[in-house]
Amino acid sequence: MSFVSNLIYATVRMAVPLMFIALGELYSERAGMVNIGLEGIAAMGSLIGFIVAFTTGSTWIGILCGALAGMAVNMIYAFATVTLCADHTVYGMSINIFAPALASFIYRIYFGTGSDLSQIELMKTVNIPVLKNIPFFGKLLFDQTPMVYIAFLLVIVTSIFFNKTRFGLNYKSVGEHPHAAATLGINVVKMKYLSCMICGALAGIGGAYLTTCYSNTYTEGNVAGRGFIALAAVIFGRWSGVGVLVSCLFFGFCDALQIRLQVASIGIPYQYFQMIPYIATIIALSIIGAKKLGPKAAGKAYRREQR
Repeated sequence: MSFVSNLIYATVRMAVPLMFIALGELYSERAGMVNIGLEGIAAMGSLIGFIVAFTTGSTWIGILCGALAGMAVNMIYAFATVTLCADHTVYGMSINIFAPALASFIYRIYFGTGSDLSQIELMKTVNIPVLKNIPFFGKLLFDQTPMVYIAFLLVIVTSIFFNKTRFGLNYKSVGEHPHAAATLGINVVKMKYLSCMICGALAGIGGAYLTTCYSNTYTEGNVAGRGFIALAAVIFGRWSGVGVLVSCLFFGFCDALQIRLQVASIGIPYQYFQMIPYIATIIALSIIGAKKLGPKAAGKAYRREQR
């Protein structure tokens, strides 16, 4: 039972950064913006969040600045794809190449090239004195960082926004048929820029979570493919808030499981266990992801004069 409870607790912790990044991609794709640059955006958010938290001593300010950094990086993608009508895949991959390299450069400039790793104090957990002692569920539900509760709350807000609000329905129409949306008076260009701002902010928060709530230091490559897994989680989750939650918990479970198997020392090289989350991603996409298409205008350039 101790192994199971610790595994589930780790699943939630590892699913949270995926949830932030995947929800950012959900907002992006619902407006027709297929952004595969999540890995790069999260890497920049991770570094800026760590540097600001290290400098100010506040993890909250670090997460806020990580969101702003992710938003700033994603504006490059937004300008290229919305204003210049460039290819989404090309510029998304460019972000994945440019942003991690820039983050590494900034880290070396700020902290130097020594072997000592700078560390910060992680965000404190919020625990409810009596409820946290409930067997099995106490630690899981009542002894987490505020970011965990914010992530789950954001799933609820996202589901209500897209399904129950007029603005959310207008938002989705931009990703389905932008020209029809434009005839209804919806400013398609502004909506797409808004989606990129939301995507950049949430992906930046997901990256900043890794260095302010999960690990107390920054290392190159700490995002470790979470941007691509989050992209798969949106497809696996059928472009819905609840679906993203379920898929992120599934991938978080796979990630937590591979770490527990490494610690178990059962005589199998650890590299095989590290493949578990990525193999699960491939299997999930091959079995489920291809059965339903996303927004019809996703990844397509919008030109006002085009019919």
